[in-house]
Amino acid sequence: MHRSLSVVIPVYNEERTIARVVESVAKLDCLLEIVVVDDGSTDGTAAVLWSMVGRIPALRCIRQERNGGKTAALRTGFAETHGDIVIVQDADLEYDPTEIPSVIEPIVQGRADVVYGSRFLVRRAARVVYFYYYVANRLLTLFSNALTNLNMTDVETGYKAFRGEIIRAMLIHSSGFGFEIEVTAKIAKLKCAVYETPISYYGRTYEEGKKIGVSDGIAALWYIVRYNLLCTRKQAFRTVPQLARSRATGMTDQAHS
Repeated sequence: MHRSLSVVIPVYNEERTIARVVESVAKLDCLLEIVVVDDGSTDGTAAVLWSMVGRIPALRCIRQERNGGKTAALRTGFAETHGDIVIVQDADLEYDPTEIPSVIEPIVQGRADVVYGSRFLVRRAARVVYFYYYVANRLLTLFSNALTNLNMTDVETGYKAFRGEIIRAMLIHSSGFGFEIEVTAKIAKLKCAVYETPISYYGRTYEEGKKIGVSDGIAALWYIVRYNLLCTRKQAFRTVPQLARSRATGMTDQAHS
């Protein structure tokens, strides 16, 4: 397979898991680059990462001195990518990098512009953790669907894959964990071909380092309103990227001419 995949990994204080995540991602056949954004970690994360640079040729590390949150780290990472496909990989092993090829497959086949890995479709392995977290996730997904008119099952999933030109053209303004909601609203405005694929989920407890909390859920409600109702498509993208459907139509027209 052509090496066309950029993997962006935002990381904050994950010294125990980041090496295993990077090493697992580095084994992907389609990999072009791994862009790790250290979002102001105060533990040994930076030392672990720099010890891997050079040993893993595809790895590039970017250090942000101040912690700005997941969205800020992703915004930095996306701008540094070059791949035809870009996927987000969390640094905490809640998501298994060996499943990335199945997540990006609809894009590779030219059928999708965006793919979300859903934890709520026909399940693979899924750790049983917090019921209230599950309920909040489903309610946020329902509210988001009502405004995007997308039939999503898991807008808060960590596995989101995009055609590179789409995510690099997107203007991302939210903070904290707002990326999940903001990007969903903006791909809906673009009328992307969106797919979901089932994934495994090895969730952590708060004692094990889980970071998202109640305040992030409340912020997500505001972001659903803001980016669906108060943001236009022109405000969402620097330039409007070409979509999979229009590319396929163009190739068909060329074949018939």
